[in-house]
This record gives sequence, C-alpha cells and structure tokens, in this order.
Amino acid sequence: MTKPILQNSSQQNNLVLQYGKDALLIIVGVLSASFGLEGFLLPNDFIDGGVTGISLLINILTDINLPVLIIIVNLPFIWLAYTQVSKMFALKTLLAIGLLALSLTFISFPIVTTDKLLIAVFGGFFLGAGIGLSIRGGCVLDGTEVLALFISRKTVLSVGDVIIVINVIIFSAAAILVNIETAMYAMLTYLGASKTIDFLIHGLEEFTGVTIISEHSEEIRKVIIEKLGRGVTIFNGKRGFGKRGQINEDLEIIYTVVTRLEIQKLTDEIANIDNSAFIIQQTINDVKGGMIKKLPLH
Repeated sequence: MTKPILQNSSQQNNLVLQYGKDALLIIVGVLSASFGLEGFLLPNDFIDGGVTGISLLINILTDINLPVLIIIVNLPFIWLAYTQVSKMFALKTLLAIGLLALSLTFISFPIVTTDKLLIAVFGGFFLGAGIGLSIRGGCVLDGTEVLALFISRKTVLSVGDVIIVINVIIFSAAAILVNIETAMYAMLTYLGASKTIDFLIHGLEEFTGVTIISEHSEEIRKVIIEKLGRGVTIFNGKRGFGKRGQINEDLEIIYTVVTRLEIQKLTDEIANIDNSAFIIQQTINDVKGGMIKKLPLH
C-alpha cells in the first residue's frame, strides 16, 4: 500500500506546483497589462485591437470607467469560453479579468512617455506580454480568441481570419468615431501586442523539426549527436518513388529538432555527407519533454 500513497502524494505535489506556476504567470501578466494600459495607452487615448480595444474605444467615447468596461465587455466571451473550451478555463479567465479590473482601480502606475510612437510600441509590448503570460497560465485577458474559435467552428473562416475581421471593424470604427491617426496608431499598438503574444506563447526559442531521408542515415545521425549535440529519433520506412523511379527497399528516416540558428549548420553537415539527401523542415510553435537541451559537446 506504500507505493500508491507515494504516487498520490507526488501527483498532488505536481498539481500544487502547476497551479502555483499558473497563478504566478497570471498575476505577472495582469500587472504587465495594467502597466501597459496605465503607463502608456490610457493617458494618451490610445486603443488596441480585440476586446481590450473595444473597451478602450468605448472609454474614449463615453468616459465610462475602463475597469467596469473590461468586465462587462468580456462577460459574453467568458460565457463562450465556458461553453466552448472548459469550465476551468472560463473560471481562470473570469478571475484574471477581475484581477485586471482591480489592478486598474487600485494600483497607480506612472505615465512613462507622451511620445506617440513609443506609446504604440511599448504600450503594445506590455499589454501583449500580459495577455501572453496569462495564456501561458491557462486563461485569457482578451476574449477575442475565444470568439474567433467559436466563429471558426461555425463557418469556413479560420481563427486568424476571424481575428483580422474583428480588428478591421474595430480600427474602422476608431477612424470614423475618433480620427484616422488614432486608428493608425491602434494598428501599430496591436502589431506590437500580437508579436509579443506570439513570442511568449511559442517559446523563447523558435524550434524547427527536420526530417532527413538519406542512404547515409547512420553517418548523419552521428553528426547530429556529436557535432550539434541534439537528440534524434529514427523511423523505419520504405522507399516509394523518386528520381530513380519506383524502388522497394527499406531505409531509416531521421527526425530531429533544432533551433532556427542551427538550421544552416545542420544542412551544411548533411550536405558534406550526402548532397542528395531529402530534407523537410517544419516550424514548431513550442516543444516540451524529450531532449530539448543540447548535449555537452566534447
């Protein structure tokens, strides 16, 4: 009976650590988003894309309290998250948005700059960092992605298409209701925020999956391990059709994951061994588990 008890204890510890990590990411994300809003966007009547952009636009036009707007405008999207994603995701999102509203109400951040270009770039950066960290923590501070997911399931549009359409509507409304300059700076702010979100969600390193088909697979495998310090996976396959026509013979297929900075070195090493090797590169958003860290090279 000792082993199951130990396993349960280990699982509980891992669960506590995971919840603690998620909570920390969400709190830091909320503070970052608050700083981006109060230190850059709000004092200068700047807006962003998505649900946050809608809230900022309404705030400019009506002077309704932004924390109140953030909660009200996000409520339908929280309900969508509850029905389309999961109860836990919706609950985390509700808590995160509530924390953001409280942070905007009770925490005062200094105005950093009045330079419009710096406001757009850095306001977008800190707001995007907040949203990205929150997504890493298992929730969202902006319900646009949830709405996009819902619409994409009901139509032929992709999630990316829906987000673009939503933001075009927001920026067009800003141009009509406020002025064109505000709309143009809003686009720049959104670009900075979205790039920051991508950077945080997809990992600090951009990984590339590489599939290599060659008659010299063993030599290539050794080079990847010994010179690049990367792990490899070997698949057993069969040749089908190529330059020499139909061929029915076994071969080993190598798969490895490297950073984008190592791609050129890898292809050069493969070319030194087999200049006719067939190489397929695939962008990977993020990698977990396995041997991601490089082996120490001797």
